[in-house]
Amino acid sequence: MKKIFLALLVFAASITTAAAQVEIGLKVSPSLNNLRAESPSDKAFKNDGSQFGFGGGLVVDYFFGENYAFSTGLLLAGKGGTISYRDISAPSSSTMTTATQKFNMQYLQVPLTVKLFTNEIAPDTRLYFQVGGSLNVPIGTRINSSKFYTDPATNGETKASDHVLFFDADALAAFGVEFQLAKSTKVFGGISYNRGLVNIDRYFEKSRDFNDITIKNSTVALDLGIKF
Repeated sequence: MKKIFLALLVFAASITTAAAQVEIGLKVSPSLNNLRAESPSDKAFKNDGSQFGFGGGLVVDYFFGENYAFSTGLLLAGKGGTISYRDISAPSSSTMTTATQKFNMQYLQVPLTVKLFTNEIAPDTRLYFQVGGSLNVPIGTRINSSKFYTDPATNGETKASDHVLFFDADALAAFGVEFQLAKSTKVFGGISYNRGLVNIDRYFEKSRDFNDITIKNSTVALDLGIKF
């Protein structure tokens, strides 16, 4: 009986220790987003403007050392921007014009990163540096503020969501400062950069037979949050 009781105490202690290693919180992230567009010179795809976005959600830091944590979560992230390119002006026309598309996309995002903390630089204050990546799934897409897009070069109408790949992945880098308010309450603020690694175009090469078109996301965000 004593051995069983001792085992239960050790088990309970291990659970308590594990729980103390996990910090859960919420954050909001206003952002500036753009699309990196590339193509052969005849189509002249390029970034033609940035746009503001907003995101946020759940953050989870699992500490495997005093100053080291695996950081993940479940976030809603706004992305997009405006691209321009050269195309015919109408289905039966040979006149070339500059066309534009403004993308506004919402993604569910799962960061997979390592967060490194300094020792205290002031009472209850530490800097952090975060590196890794994120996996992203689009849950909403609009082109020129509409869920449908009519291409002036073909007069064909498509769903805006059909223009975007069903998956995206980012490289992520961030830094910021974390301040301990109470025993289990911390607030943090920082800047993060998400650089898209995947060509998200599903329209120009598939439906328009354009060659070597690349469109990728980029986001710079201000991260503000609280952990409990």
